Amino acid sequence: MISKISLLLVALLFLSCKQETKSSSQNDYSVVVPVFSADSAYNYVKRQVDFGPRVPNSSPHKACSEYLVSVMRDFGAVVVEQKVQLTAFNGDKLNANNIISSFNVEKNQRILLFAHWDSRPWSDHDPDPKNFNVPVIGANDGASGVGVLMEIARQIGMQSPNIGVDIIFFDAEDYGAPDKYQIDSPDSWCLGSQYWSKNPHVKNYTANFGILLDMVGAKDAKFYREQISDYFARSIVDKIWNTATNLGFDKFFINRSGGTITDDHYYVNKIIGIPSIDIIQYDPQSEVGFGDYWHTTKDDMNNIDKETLFAVGTTVLHIIYNEIQ
Repeated sequence: MISKISLLLVALLFLSCKQETKSSSQNDYSVVVPVFSADSAYNYVKRQVDFGPRVPNSSPHKACSEYLVSVMRDFGAVVVEQKVQLTAFNGDKLNANNIISSFNVEKNQRILLFAHWDSRPWSDHDPDPKNFNVPVIGANDGASGVGVLMEIARQIGMQSPNIGVDIIFFDAEDYGAPDKYQIDSPDSWCLGSQYWSKNPHVKNYTANFGILLDMVGAKDAKFYREQISDYFARSIVDKIWNTATNLGFDKFFINRSGGTITDDHYYVNKIIGIPSIDIIQYDPQSEVGFGDYWHTTKDDMNNIDKETLFAVGTTVLHIIYNEIQ
């Protein structure tokens, strides 16, 4: 997750207007929605963390990639690996892999779900400067969103929804320039989603809307309405936050404006034009906008809380299974 709560709203004024979506206007809770298992999601988070930091070009990165592909195929998804070499802000060549898993491939109406699976190469916000070059284990910042989506994929594999679902694990999201480099452009972040948005796995790919999960596992996490999400896909934000409230998760989903955060959804909105929103922890009292574990050596399994995973996963499952064809 990137280091700026940016001023992108000014830039957004020059972008195209909001897009209409084909989403349903309300939820039909008579639909049978699978029960999200927080225990299962927690184990998927832990399994990623057990590999170690998933930094591109490292052996844990390669091993975790193979694990994610294998498990998603076991769930019955059609999996495409988008292997590509990307260039980081400092010239590093990153052997990246966007992992795309599709369910109900014959369906034209689709929902896009995504998270990043890599972890940060540097603990550049650690209180101890000696830890600057220590890779982040990324339990919450990366693995939590992937873990929730893996459990959602497991449920879809057992009970198919009426709509197509594509789940993308984006790579090289967290290789953005540390603050000390003073690089103005936010485009050093989210390299995997930038690449996919310009080169989707299916020609002329589109989806009704997209949902990004980022840092969705911390205890007592608060998910405010992220402002890029509201700009491009306000009706989707409304639907998700209203669904969460109806399910009793309003202590997590705060129906008020939060920060403006450059994340993978920004490029999916801007480049490929799929209206997408970001469910991301936000702390208005924090200088960086996130938890004190963020981009430090403390982003480990101690930050992961099953109640938070359950709230996010259950809400997204209700969105998927109540979507009208």
